[in-house]
Amino acid sequence: MLFIIAELPVHGYEIARELERRSEGYFDLTASTLYSALRRLEHRGLVSSSWQLVARQKRRYYELTDKGRQILAEEVAQWQKFLGATDKVIDSQ
Repeated sequence: MLFIIAELPVHGYEIARELERRSEGYFDLTASTLYSALRRLEHRGLVSSSWQLVARQKRRYYELTDKGRQILAEEVAQWQKFLGATDKVIDSQ
């Protein structure tokens, strides 16, 4: 989720839609799950949100904070190490 938010400010529905599209349907989050996660990220200081008026409709847009960018970079590095180790295990068969 942080990876998608890092690309540009985005509202919740777009986050859910993009997660589902990129994962080819694997991640199909309910609205309550998505917004609970976004609130937790906001409370941790990883994302900030603001209301914007788009086509006469108010939407809450989320964007990464500096702390969120730092955490995202650390987590991506950890996942890359994990995936590299997993590939070595699988390829050694």
